[in-house]
Amino acid sequence: MALETEARKLSPQRVLHGVRALLADAAKGRYFVAECNGEVIGQTLITYEWSDWRNGNFWWIQSVYVAPAHRGRGVFKALHQHIHKLARRQKNVCGLRLYVDNHNAQAKEVYARLGLARTDYELWEEDFRRQTG
Repeated sequence: MALETEARKLSPQRVLHGVRALLADAAKGRYFVAECNGEVIGQTLITYEWSDWRNGNFWWIQSVYVAPAHRGRGVFKALHQHIHKLARRQKNVCGLRLYVDNHNAQAKEVYARLGLARTDYELWEEDFRRQTG
């Protein structure tokens, strides 16, 4: 996914350790998957960000991936609707957020159709573990 969307080659070992760490600690986040005939065809990850301004958590949608053969068929839409419904039921969730690569026009169109809107914020970071490819 990172190679396809951001031209970034990731360390499989580091990713494996990251996935295992999340699965071992629910406070880090949750994975959601879409299946078709027993095959995982899409997935996303939710992580949490506390907002003191809102006295609630934003759920960050991350690691969105839909298998190429299933794109354009509503897989992410179904995942998003499920996550949206769960989030709305939680009194401590104040919203959903995600970030998207600036050049990924197709993803931006999908997110806009689902009701997500671009904000006035830019994402800045200091990434101590950036992988180059």
